[in-house]
Amino acid sequence: MRESSAQSVPANQTDRPLLAVLRGERRDPPPVWLMRQAGRYLPEYRALRAEKGGFLELVHDSAAAAEVTLQPIHRFGFDGAILFSDILVIPHALGQDLWFETGEGPRLAPKLVDHALADLTAVPERLSPVFETVRQVRAQLPAQTTLLGFAGSPWTVATYMVAGQGSREQAEARRLAYRDPVAFQAIVDAIVTATVDYLSGQIAAGVDAIQLFDSWAGSLSPAQFERWVIAPTVTIVDRLRTRHPDTPIIGFPKGAGGKLPAYARETRVDALGLDETVDPRWADASLPEGLPVQGNLDPLALITGGEALESAVTDIRAAFPARPHVFNLGHGILPDAPIAHVERLLELLRAR
Repeated sequence: MRESSAQSVPANQTDRPLLAVLRGERRDPPPVWLMRQAGRYLPEYRALRAEKGGFLELVHDSAAAAEVTLQPIHRFGFDGAILFSDILVIPHALGQDLWFETGEGPRLAPKLVDHALADLTAVPERLSPVFETVRQVRAQLPAQTTLLGFAGSPWTVATYMVAGQGSREQAEARRLAYRDPVAFQAIVDAIVTATVDYLSGQIAAGVDAIQLFDSWAGSLSPAQFERWVIAPTVTIVDRLRTRHPDTPIIGFPKGAGGKLPAYARETRVDALGLDETVDPRWADASLPEGLPVQGNLDPLALITGGEALESAVTDIRAAFPARPHVFNLGHGILPDAPIAHVERLLELLRAR
């Protein structure tokens, strides 16, 4: 984590307000982007996906993926563009087959719950289209817009690799971690190595900052959280800092709750994402001083709109009177989010 005086500076005095906040400066109004902002709530995205034939086809088509990444920037002028890809490109590059079942989500094979990691043959060239997407977005992005890359954190990615799909309680991965921690550690270590190379490739291609998504961090006990969330994240952060010392890293351990201060201190991420269940006033009082935070509007408040949206925005902004803050959702934008409500959110944030 970089130290900061957290002084408030008008947004028009920086080329990239979001990047400035991630580096520890406060901006007023706060910069804003939304997780999953490139996606199903946009008609232009739905049209392009139908044309290309599916989600994975979009990810592997660099020109199309660049267009999807840029769609919300053209429509809304967010301060950040988030690379259009998926966290499961890492298992795919490690040698698992990846496909998406209509209406059911991603599938991976073979499942590592009953196959050895050594059975896989890595195919790192499967990541090449993502790097090309970054290059194309970088060439087209407005100068003031920060380009964000990302990857899934090792624990969350491992849960998919073990079970072959998403699951509510991540039971198969948790059982394997207890039953055979050596085998599970090998899976996590492989993900760590691949993730560092992957994120380094994104940075070399042109992203300004990266985010680690740990969507299932909330399913672990404190001791397991320390081993499978914090420890691998420490390794990724340290290795990336060695290669790219000036690139901010956002950690987003969804569901971590009271374990957030330990995560922030031990991983030394540059900024911390807060999900919608976190009390922002508690976060401001409990997290390391000067640490930038991101979040944490409930995606359902955005869908509801009206007074629910306006009061939530007011409360979140008031919770961080001096801390550097990136306004975002507490999780991804939902497919039924009305575009008019996104527009209203931006009006509320940018009004003086």
